[in-house]
Amino acid sequence: MSKSVKTMITSLVILLIGAIAALVVVLNVAGQNNEGEAQNIDDIVEYSYESPEVTTDLEDGTFVRIQFQIVTDGKKAKEEIGKRDFQLKNILIKELATKSEEDFKSGLGELEQVVMTKLNELMTEGQITEVYTINKILQ
Repeated sequence: MSKSVKTMITSLVILLIGAIAALVVVLNVAGQNNEGEAQNIDDIVEYSYESPEVTTDLEDGTFVRIQFQIVTDGKKAKEEIGKRDFQLKNILIKELATKSEEDFKSGLGELEQVVMTKLNELMTEGQITEVYTINKILQ
């Protein structure tokens, strides 16, 4: 092989490595910018699902009536969560059966997180991004 061919091959290899490195950097920077963005309020309203009220008994014999606003990451996920309404009710009944009136005094953040996690395990067309309690009555 002549010296000019070796130089040309070396130059091409160096350019290829540089192009791959630049591509990796660009993709990582673009991914980081999108990950941190919160949904704007219009998207939250458009892609959220209002669950039906669920009334059930708690572990200590008291009753709770509770309702959630479930925020999804898109139109297909919103449609899917509407179809999974019966599974949402099932999750709530099972979770609330282990709670007492005292558990509600310390807040609902844990229950909202459990509902979100369990629903995301079922979802195939998107994800649940937030769960908000919008109605709660203890009796």
